[in-house]
Amino acid sequence: MSEETAPSQGDFGRPLVVLDRVEKHFGDLHVLKNIHLTVHAGEVMVVIGPSGSGKSTLCRAINRLETIDSGSITLDGQELPEEGKDLARLRADVGMVFQSFNLFAHKTILENITLGPIKVRKVNAKQAEQDAMVLLDRVGVSAQAEKYPAQLSGGQQQRVAIARALAMKPKVMLFDEPTSALDPEMINEVLDVMTGLAKEGMTMVVVTHEMGFARRAANSVVFMDAGEIVEENDPESFFTHPESDRARDFLSKIITH
Repeated sequence: MSEETAPSQGDFGRPLVVLDRVEKHFGDLHVLKNIHLTVHAGEVMVVIGPSGSGKSTLCRAINRLETIDSGSITLDGQELPEEGKDLARLRADVGMVFQSFNLFAHKTILENITLGPIKVRKVNAKQAEQDAMVLLDRVGVSAQAEKYPAQLSGGQQQRVAIARALAMKPKVMLFDEPTSALDPEMINEVLDVMTGLAKEGMTMVVVTHEMGFARRAANSVVFMDAGEIVEENDPESFFTHPESDRARDFLSKIITH
């Protein structure tokens, strides 16, 4: 999504993911502090900040991969329960792409894509395979459908992981540093797929160190530090006129190195 065409906050749909007063500790470490955040349908929100700032924990809390101590997280108006079938049902609406791909090594690429739709969405196998091939073509790896993950490059595996998440027809996609485990030459092929999803209106929360992607594809940038949301703004405002000293310090270190 180019900077010229990125919609303003008022152009988005309904609030899709809402975090209200979310708190999280790991022992004595306070990793999420009074988090208030709303992601609207069609919004691409990029979460940035120094290592250890709580970004990945925030991302993982949205679909309860990390429990929270207090506060609430709602998905499309329904609060995420702590466990059970209701959680599984809501979690199926949240696609997740990790930094380490997490593909099933003993299954082919096609089987990796079709497993969720068949088991969880109860799609018949033939339809699931047809849908999977469309998605694999969309991310540029349809020729690899019968191979196993170990036979693919890191960039190809991550594109498969994106296709696998999309196969569940999620309402929102979460990306937890999806390019950090990739060799430099493979990063852009994954970011290009993500930029395409942004242009198509997919609701996305992206934890990343890729500032170029944040400027190009995000509608909103959230800056975290020490477990807090320090600043939230549109990309142009954030990168050219950060409001907080912590954000200015963070950006100066990135831009000068």
